[in-house]
Amino acid sequence: MPASPPPAARPAAPAPAASGPVTSGYAASTHAASTHAAGAAGPAGPARAVGFGVTVVGIGEDGWDGLGQPAREALAAADVVLGGPRQLALVAGRVRASEAWPRDLAAAAAALPETHPGRRVAVLASGDPMHYGVGWTLVRALGADQVRVLPAPSSISLACARLGWPVEEAAVVSAVGRPYAAVGPELRPGARVLVLTGDEDGAAQVGRLVAERGLDAELTVLERLGGPHERVSAHPVGGHPASGYPASAVPPPHDRLTIVAVRCGPGLAADARAMTGRVPGLPDDAFATDGVLTKQEVRAVTLAALAPAPGELLWDVGAGSGGITTEWLRADRRCRAVAIEPRADRAAHLRANAERLAGAVERTAAGTSAAAAGIRATAPGTLRVVEGRAPGALAGLPTPDAVFVGGGASAPGVIEACLAALPPGGRLVVNAVTIETEGLLAGWHRRAGGRLRRIAISHAEPVGSFTAFRPALPVTQWVHINGATR
Repeated sequence: MPASPPPAARPAAPAPAASGPVTSGYAASTHAASTHAAGAAGPAGPARAVGFGVTVVGIGEDGWDGLGQPAREALAAADVVLGGPRQLALVAGRVRASEAWPRDLAAAAAALPETHPGRRVAVLASGDPMHYGVGWTLVRALGADQVRVLPAPSSISLACARLGWPVEEAAVVSAVGRPYAAVGPELRPGARVLVLTGDEDGAAQVGRLVAERGLDAELTVLERLGGPHERVSAHPVGGHPASGYPASAVPPPHDRLTIVAVRCGPGLAADARAMTGRVPGLPDDAFATDGVLTKQEVRAVTLAALAPAPGELLWDVGAGSGGITTEWLRADRRCRAVAIEPRADRAAHLRANAERLAGAVERTAAGTSAAAAGIRATAPGTLRVVEGRAPGALAGLPTPDAVFVGGGASAPGVIEACLAALPPGGRLVVNAVTIETEGLLAGWHRRAGGRLRRIAISHAEPVGSFTAFRPALPVTQWVHINGATR
């Protein structure tokens, strides 16, 4: 989890006077999950306001009694305390004034210097404000030097303490304002997964994902951790025939903001085992497709050339059924992708594949055009689908870290537009199967350098009572890294 800045890097704590510069804090969200959705979007960069600062106070279910002295002093000194209704109720009668966050938390955070000029502002957040919390939203809006964070134990830490799990071995997935499909790629034999829910049927939705993947698991529902109403209950679920767990078991409704812990058993249906790894090269039959799909071996080589890294953005130009997009998103939960595909039926396959196999769904910023919204206004691990043709459909898209052209490379201006969009170190990978496009790539290789290679794959197939290798269409691939020497 990100740590708050060291004391020397922070503004000094405010004196509890009624006047003076605004240097107090603020809090919003209920458990480490309650601000997941709210904290997902925000300005692309800090809009700093000199002299304006906030103190973010993490609070648990034990409320005021669980706060340390610095947190109590920050709240008592604040002219106004901001937070969600659930957090504000925990300090009712202890602070001078309180205000609930509006729906658009990111916009409200950025506007604090204008909406609360000359006032000491404190913000309440559940647990650790820097873990899926409002802390990062405020840092992005105001700058790290204007935000002081006083964290409390997060719901993740409390859950691991109750379960006896090492925190570093548990995958954490937020489903607060996000699809539960994101949990799917984390489910594999022996996995420990903590799911932050935002719905009363969150455990039931997680249980269905477990069963769909042919796994058996013990689900533990942890509600209101750290407070007087804490409740922990276990629910075995399963889809593996030998698990002994009833596949029809459905965990009952629970508190909306809850952690669902999943401890997967060792068993797994044989046909699902190939789906659990992160290494590229899923079986072709795992995808919904009309046949326009980069095939398994070529897909693995292509992903190696694209070299996805956490948080990076891919343009998949001529995406077809989204094989490359899906495998890029599977590489790391923080990877992002914009897929450009002119046919609506293939775009529909692409969306379905990305959700089912990578746990990623399409997102755009509300109230903005697709081009203006871009991928930067969305949460990590999400997808944008642009139904159009390159190069026109590329206009206004955010700068990619890597570009793959799997279809339409021979259209005038496509490769030029992709090269122009690359930042230093950005990767362009173009695949070709026709002689015409192969000749085009040979020309670009002469002019711009890079690597040119041919990928030829053969599969053993029956020939009468014997077996022979039948070659697939060879693929010519050009790999170019912007700024690299020839």
